[in-house]
Amino acid sequence: MPTPERTSLAAIVTAGRDLLEQRGPAGVSMQAVAERVGVKAPSLYKRVRDRDTLLQLVAEATVDDLGERLAGSDGSLGGLARAYRDFAHARPEGFRLMYAVSGSAEALQRASEPVLRAARAAVGEERALDAARLLTAWATGFLSMELAGAFRLGGSVDEAFAYGLARLEEVLAG
Repeated sequence: MPTPERTSLAAIVTAGRDLLEQRGPAGVSMQAVAERVGVKAPSLYKRVRDRDTLLQLVAEATVDDLGERLAGSDGSLGGLARAYRDFAHARPEGFRLMYAVSGSAEALQRASEPVLRAARAAVGEERALDAARLLTAWATGFLSMELAGAFRLGGSVDEAFAYGLARLEEVLAG
């Protein structure tokens, strides 16, 4: 009779995501995840090949989470950028990991679709990808600096985000 399963891939990935936010990437070890899901570390290898695979699965789950949050926004460029910022603040380590680890092309496509749809509405089909990249690059750079504490010259970072977003929306609309 086979041994009953004591954990699932979903539980392993969830534990990895939680550890990532609590301890950073260095804190996501097979041992720490095993302890979190209540098994011995060798048991994880039945589901996850190694730590690199675990980090890739965590990154993909994070991209899927982001995609769901973007899809749940009002669908405007501004609403998507604000949802992206909220996500980065809620999952800062996951936000960083998404850009540090190669994820699945399918997950990236799903997460990108709301942004592409809004960009098509703003600038048309021909330049939609360019507009989506512009918005994403600006927001990612802004958020990376914000999360790193790089805005040290005073003033309101919230107001700066709103200002930059408003300027981008004007340019793309115009």
